[in-house]
Amino acid sequence: MSDPARPAYLDLPPAGRAAGVVTLPGSKSISNRTLLLSALAEGATEIAGLLDADDTARMLEALGTLGVTWRRDGDRCTVQGTGGAFAVRRAELFLGNAGTALRPLTAVLALSGGHYRVDGVARMRERPIGDLVEALRALGADIGYTGRTGYPPLEIRPPRLSAAPAVSVRGDLSSQFLSALLMALPLAGHRVAIEVAGELVSKPYVELTLDAMRRFGVAVEQEGWRRFVVPAGARYRSPGMIRVEGDASSASYFLAAGAIGGGPVRVTGVGRASVQGDVRFTEVLRAMGATVTLGEDWIEARGRRPLQPIDADLNAIPDAAMTAAVLALFAEGPSVIRNVANWRVKETDRLAAMAAELRKLGAAVEEGPDHLRIVPPARLQPAAIDTYDDHRIAMCFSLACLGGVAIRINDPACVNKTFPEYFAAFAKLVAPG
Repeated sequence: MSDPARPAYLDLPPAGRAAGVVTLPGSKSISNRTLLLSALAEGATEIAGLLDADDTARMLEALGTLGVTWRRDGDRCTVQGTGGAFAVRRAELFLGNAGTALRPLTAVLALSGGHYRVDGVARMRERPIGDLVEALRALGADIGYTGRTGYPPLEIRPPRLSAAPAVSVRGDLSSQFLSALLMALPLAGHRVAIEVAGELVSKPYVELTLDAMRRFGVAVEQEGWRRFVVPAGARYRSPGMIRVEGDASSASYFLAAGAIGGGPVRVTGVGRASVQGDVRFTEVLRAMGATVTLGEDWIEARGRRPLQPIDADLNAIPDAAMTAAVLALFAEGPSVIRNVANWRVKETDRLAAMAAELRKLGAAVEEGPDHLRIVPPARLQPAAIDTYDDHRIAMCFSLACLGGVAIRINDPACVNKTFPEYFAAFAKLVAPG
């Protein structure tokens, strides 16, 4: 049944200019990692800049259900750590479509000695988790599927933990499997090495995990991207206070608006000191002819059309790669976005969805198994964009209105997953032109 309070669509009028300043919400990826490690740590942690959106709400609800005490006031949240032992040993958790909550919580709960059921929305039941489950089973975890094998929902029972010195996990489907294992393994009670099978995708997100663990006192030994070792005696300890950076993935939409709409557009809350891989989207902007300036905690972009086409491997920045695909509409020739096969296991099949929506705007699109080739139209066509309950599709296609055409975004409230105020912030930047 549809939610009567959730608007069916949002109409964006034709625009030609974009300029201004945007303060970014906190990073989703950093926020949920920080919440989970705060809950597992010894001591209380005060978190500043925490994202206020659906994905963090799912994590906070789950932690509360598990007996973790937390108090939120705006973008600040204080979490009382459990020292690695949840008080509640039997619970049912609903994580929506938050992969940054369901996957690491599955790993942590599998080593926690309780009986738990973990589930999400219909799309989460289509997002694979079998490789993570198999790695956890090798450590003695007792995890069963209550639906389709290899996918949520899951039933987790108390483990028979083994002293296995090493475990293997597939790396070419989702980096979240490796990140989940890394965050959970201090609960194993002994030294464990993780061997990564296949090419690891989205490496910057693993770097975020390692950085978060260091902040909470656990240093992981790393041998390239093939082997990671969580040492014996590893325990999370609160840093006391921690600040969440602004979301670099969300920054990509506004910086792209500056490149398309003249600018300057400045985002604050993330800059050259960022630990997030999506800051590398600035390299894409420069390759397409935009002028980009970085400060310690801000980035500014300006540009002039037509942009330059690109042929780029964007595996390291899969979220921002979607923004690059829309930027390709404003280039003076064909662009290719390569090595993004893992788009297919995100909130929707993003390869298929991006191809379909780009075609509505008049582009000729070749959809390959791991790439898109985009030939921009001579002139963009007005379009109603379907969003597939995927926040990033809604946000990146808002940029199309800067081509001087009316754009309808269906189900605009899907942006609540990570950026509830996105369209209000975007509207303040754009002007008719």
